Amino acid sequence: MKMFFIRAVVVITALLALAGCSEQRQQITINGSTMGTYYSIKIIDQAGLPSAKEIQQEIDRRLELVNDQMSTYRPQSELSLFNKAPANKPFPVSAATAKVIAEALRISKVSNGAYDVTVGPVVNLWSFGPEARPESIPTDKDIKTRLSEVGYHHLQVLAGNKLVKDEAKLYVDLSSIAKGYGVDVVADYLKDDLHVKNFMVDVGGELRLQGKNKANVLWRIAVEKPVENERAVQEILQAGNMAIATSGDYRNYFDENGVRYSHLINPKTGRPIDNHVVSVTVIAPSCMTADAYATTFSVMGEDESIALANQENIPVMLIVKTKDGFVEYKSNTFEQYVDKK
Repeated sequence: MKMFFIRAVVVITALLALAGCSEQRQQITINGSTMGTYYSIKIIDQAGLPSAKEIQQEIDRRLELVNDQMSTYRPQSELSLFNKAPANKPFPVSAATAKVIAEALRISKVSNGAYDVTVGPVVNLWSFGPEARPESIPTDKDIKTRLSEVGYHHLQVLAGNKLVKDEAKLYVDLSSIAKGYGVDVVADYLKDDLHVKNFMVDVGGELRLQGKNKANVLWRIAVEKPVENERAVQEILQAGNMAIATSGDYRNYFDENGVRYSHLINPKTGRPIDNHVVSVTVIAPSCMTADAYATTFSVMGEDESIALANQENIPVMLIVKTKDGFVEYKSNTFEQYVDKK
């Protein structure tokens, strides 16, 4: 399972954990891989916890289950089987898959279609290959044909954890939200099952935070400055017991005949986004929601994004490339999470 639809790898703004300076506590670090990326779990040790090996085995089991439910790379996953199922026939899925798709549809409606997990056929049409560019630019006719097979309004979640589609060719890809959900699965296991008080879950740069770090201060997260060929910090965040997700395309685009083509496809137009947003950082109680909104705001552009974020009370920071450099746009609720130290 890869980030954002098919072959469109856009979640590239790194989030780096920064330690504070205080009394050190014992930290358990667990590293592994899932969904085509890495995971890194930091737990502040406390009495009564299982061994790190046992914790990792359970984490791997739960993440494997998410893949079995939602990966389009597994032919027998719930999602793959639904994509092959006929139209207008309710299809039973797990409560987890129904929950993720329901949240995706909610955000699609709130964003008026800027976010759409059915856009995969259009992404495929652009066919970003090993050289990070399509073999040819699709024609208007080709785009129009594919768009007729796309649309979140063709998809419903019914009572009893059932999905139904009214378009037989509809193809649902949850890559832009399932990784965030995987973060939540791990975080909820640590918090609710093991009663861990202090941890950080990082899956491919998407985060859930709880409590304090080994220096006994709130986890401090650095958002990378969107510049090529170097690593620098744009902002440092202290988000408390929240999730952080990022999206950006400043290293994932190509230029052809003076036109810049992003790997992020606008579901409304069927074409790569043409705004100048290069990085988006979203803070939310769940990483599933933060993950989906990070993609949404990348598509919408700065003005529409800030308007929607303020309407929905979503903490978001967009970094926009201008002729004079990079400019930050922050929603009304974002600044409270910026570390001023």
